[in-house]
Amino acid sequence: MGFLLDGRNVDYVEAGAGPSLVLVPGSFSNTAAWRPITDLLKDRFHVVPTSLLGCGGTDERRSADDTSIDHEAEMVEAVIARTGGAVHLIGHSFGGAVVLAVALRGRARLKSLTLFDGNACDLLRQNGDRDLYAAVRAMSAAYIAAYHAGEPDAARRVIDFWTGDGSFDGLPPKVRAYAVKTTPANILDWPAMYGFNRPIADYAAFDLPVLVVRGANSHAATRRVAEILARILPRARLVDVANASHLMIGTHPREIAALIAEHVAAAET
Repeated sequence: MGFLLDGRNVDYVEAGAGPSLVLVPGSFSNTAAWRPITDLLKDRFHVVPTSLLGCGGTDERRSADDTSIDHEAEMVEAVIARTGGAVHLIGHSFGGAVVLAVALRGRARLKSLTLFDGNACDLLRQNGDRDLYAAVRAMSAAYIAAYHAGEPDAARRVIDFWTGDGSFDGLPPKVRAYAVKTTPANILDWPAMYGFNRPIADYAAFDLPVLVVRGANSHAATRRVAEILARILPRARLVDVANASHLMIGTHPREIAALIAEHVAAAET
């Protein structure tokens, strides 16, 4: 399922009926990342997963000279508009940064936010977490250099960084191949993410319920970002998922679906 936005395709699917949930995956991913969670929620909610730019059936809208996260936000806003009402917006990893960008732009009708290991890493810089920020920057710089030097599975560097050494090799072959295929899109995700540098003060004005979720075993950088978000967003709640890391939406779908359902139900009332 899809539609054209400025002549370029946007990929999304719909399932179920009820309050609308728009689900935004992270890098190297598409609507299929949310399929187990969609199956668990579609009896109670109208579930609308989408794919980020350059992934799934969503056409790329960025270039090396223009990587603004606003391109991602505009695409998600168009998906939200097609639901016909206000939505609960949910994002994972880079999708979490996109969700925050949508919320802070203030152009979409939202009821709540849910963030799973959202990696709005400029918050580390603004908060003075210099070592964590430097570690992320060093990894992404080495990864991008390796990709441009022709390293075929450069995506391994990103996935192992966020999820632990050996994680890439432990993925199903089809998932590894898709990560390699969508590496060009991820190369653009990094400057988009670093360029999302809204001042911490801007978050204080955001007056919607926000569920901030982190894996108990996630990288220290994303765990710290979650702590910062829980502190600076006025109506945020921080939750840890036991025995989970950055790929929690795939490894812990029942726990994730239960958290979403509980948060949405509270926001609806």
